[in-house]
Amino acid sequence: MSRSLSLALALACAATVPAAAQHAEHHPSAVATHKQLWMQMTRNVERAAEQMPEADYAYRPVETVRTFGQLIGHVAGAQNMMCAIALGEPPASEDAVEKSATTKAALIAALKESTAKCEKAYAQSDADAAAAATLFGMKTNRLFALGMNAVHNGEHYGNIVTYMRMKGMVPPSSQRQ
Repeated sequence: MSRSLSLALALACAATVPAAAQHAEHHPSAVATHKQLWMQMTRNVERAAEQMPEADYAYRPVETVRTFGQLIGHVAGAQNMMCAIALGEPPASEDAVEKSATTKAALIAALKESTAKCEKAYAQSDADAAAAATLFGMKTNRLFALGMNAVHNGEHYGNIVTYMRMKGMVPPSSQRQ
């Protein structure tokens, strides 16, 4: 190989090191990416739970859907279940919180407890998140459970937004920061 070709290849390789470092900075791990999505939804759910008056925790737009309070309990229970699976732990029943907590204070406390559990799940490495898991009878991995948890919170935040709008409230995601 000629000296000039060797020098050109060496310079090209050296130029890729800063680019690779920059790429890693702007592209977080898979778990970190899922965590960003989850945190955005979870913060909105928690803020909505805090802002809704306790008297409106019994509100439901029609008889065939959950009350606002039941929605908060459902999110907390589902987080407990999915994040336990993502941690490789035995999952609690998805509806445990929804059936046991009935006051605003108890539901907010349960939601915050489930969020703390999920913080641990979203702190694991991508390698740990690649471990096998079973969610709703489906063989998958822990990362899928984390993604499903984020999606699930987003799904129910959409319900919460509707309930708040029907009560004349501005949901957290539409409030000025």
